[in-house]
Amino acid sequence: MLIEFRVKNFRSLRDEQVLSLVASKDKTSQDTHTFSTGLKAAPSLLRSAVIYGANASGKSNLIKALQYMRGVVVESATVIQPGQTYSVQPFRLDAESASKPVEFEITFILGGVRYQYGFTMTQQRIVSEHLLVYKAFKPQRWFERYFDAEAGKDMYEFGPGLKGPKNLWEGATRTNALFLSMAAQLNSEAMRPVFEWFSNGLVIFNEQAQLSPQVTIQMLKHTEGRKQICDFLSAADISISDIEVVTRKVPGQAVHLDLVAGKTEVRNEEVEENQLRFSHVTERGRAEFELMDESSGTRNLLFLTGPVLDILQKGLTLVIDELGTSLHTLLVRELVRLFQNPEVNTGGAQLIFSTHDTSLLDAPDLFRRDQVWVVEKDHDQASSLVGLSEFSPRKNEALGRGYLVGRYGGVPFLDSSLGLKH
Repeated sequence: MLIEFRVKNFRSLRDEQVLSLVASKDKTSQDTHTFSTGLKAAPSLLRSAVIYGANASGKSNLIKALQYMRGVVVESATVIQPGQTYSVQPFRLDAESASKPVEFEITFILGGVRYQYGFTMTQQRIVSEHLLVYKAFKPQRWFERYFDAEAGKDMYEFGPGLKGPKNLWEGATRTNALFLSMAAQLNSEAMRPVFEWFSNGLVIFNEQAQLSPQVTIQMLKHTEGRKQICDFLSAADISISDIEVVTRKVPGQAVHLDLVAGKTEVRNEEVEENQLRFSHVTERGRAEFELMDESSGTRNLLFLTGPVLDILQKGLTLVIDELGTSLHTLLVRELVRLFQNPEVNTGGAQLIFSTHDTSLLDAPDLFRRDQVWVVEKDHDQASSLVGLSEFSPRKNEALGRGYLVGRYGGVPFLDSSLGLKH
């Protein structure tokens, strides 16, 4: 469960921005929209959060920041090679920020324990890294790492809470790799769960990590998964009665690694191809359709259904940029309500998404005020993230209209001619 995400100096996010899933003391929809953690520091967390902002305001950069942090954790020890640089971009519209490191920090709950992990980085190296573990109210500092410019090397400090061959992990960690990632690769029992929260517990979909049909297809191959998906589509008023997966062998190519020779080769061989067939039933008859016969909205919903059902079952955190794309607003509402249904979401799954769909703000009992965030740019083109709670809207206030008239920020200021003056 995600508690908080902090980012500084990443793309348009110049100053530190904080996205918090900690619920306020507001008792509205407490039983459905929040869940109890059992922790004093964050007794209740939100099941969902929505982010608004004008085009180019920076709301997508916030999700990209979370995605980039995840990517560095997952890949720095294995994919990134010695001496290889990162593509990370600091805020470039002032010289001071452009020369400073990018900062990430995330706080989450895993197995009833609160973890606070962060690092700073440049394109060339990891500058600092730390991990705090709250097994009691007082934190344990498992490790801290920082680059000593005078000594020209990384310095490490370890706490007694971190068990294992720490010196071995330290020695194996390159300047452009995270200690967390390397320790996990070297079978650290303590670090492995933290690493796996990033790799498996945090699921992000955006333009750089688009929805794949594979999770849905694998579920469709099993009777129970097939029923769950068809029931989901039926509840969404999609007139599909059944979906069949037809698997066949087709000519293709596969890459093989020769461990002895140390090189790869491409071989021509048969590969599996999955085709979906959709059964539509009406009062007048029955027909079968191929995937491309279905609307783009139906395809997007189908590809989303598998991951959503899996995430709800496992209690993961799902982050989606522009959720409303090709999905009807009523479907988005019902998707949010799935995460806010305690009978369905029993494992603490969370949904965070950005959208332009302001009608969601006025949907009855869909969001509490502490679930709504707004991103806007200032005159320096730096993005700021502000919670709607800071504006203290009345409980009966029309939030959608208030947002559109600029009461909470995050809307574009348009020239009535859109620049098309004669």
